[in-house]
Amino acid sequence: MSGQVGFDLATATVRQGMEAQARQAFENLKAVLEAAGASMADIVEIMTFHTDLRGDIEAFVKVKDEYLPDRYPSWTGVGVSQLARPEFLVEIRAIAVAGCGAG
Repeated sequence: MSGQVGFDLATATVRQGMEAQARQAFENLKAVLEAAGASMADIVEIMTFHTDLRGDIEAFVKVKDEYLPDRYPSWTGVGVSQLARPEFLVEIRAIAVAGCGAG
């Protein structure tokens, strides 16, 4: 799945700051996976797109490691000049195989 950003559907707002946007994007990703009968443990690869890769990477990794604490899955981070909305700082794309993880 792709296009997971720091947008909170419940409040129709974009979270402020990298840490908050990353956390919301991972929560959105988790919800999509669960709706499909999968879990975060079923993720085999993620690719993230950052508008300030170097400036925000530490804050992003802190949150990523909360949701994906193991070295696996593979991860590619890409710096981009812009995302769909100017307030978006990060977008997450993930590939999951339902049932392949521990959860």
